[in-house]
Amino acid sequence: MLTIRLARVGRKKQPLYRVVISEKIKDTYGDYLENLGTYNPNTKEVSLKEDRIQHWLEKGAQMSSSVNNLLINQGVLKDSNKAKSVSISKKRQEKLSKKEESKEEPKKEEPKDEPKEEKVEEPKEEPKKEEPKEEEK
Repeated sequence: MLTIRLARVGRKKQPLYRVVISEKIKDTYGDYLENLGTYNPNTKEVSLKEDRIQHWLEKGAQMSSSVNNLLINQGVLKDSNKAKSVSISKKRQEKLSKKEESKEEPKKEEPKDEPKEEKVEEPKEEPKKEEPKEEEK
């Protein structure tokens, strides 16, 4: 299966990506069929060969989620939804949901000047238990 994806090039701490088409199982650093453009995340500069991208998509090539979002931002793809390109672990999701729940529940503020009323519990009367009757024979 052919995939349009990003292949990292450039120096350390200065990434530059090529938009390439290659076999899905091949390494991104390895050979690719065609270079379809470049993307510089530092300057947000993008140059794409839109006609070649459309050609490969018509042939049935798939895209990575990052490339899909990039093409939507550049206006190459229309009538598409952005894909989720970053996955969040279950542990992190639980943390985020707990944080949102705590924001939704407003904290009850008690006035500082007024003294707190103490609740006095009244003793409850326990119901009397009936003693079993002993029958004499």
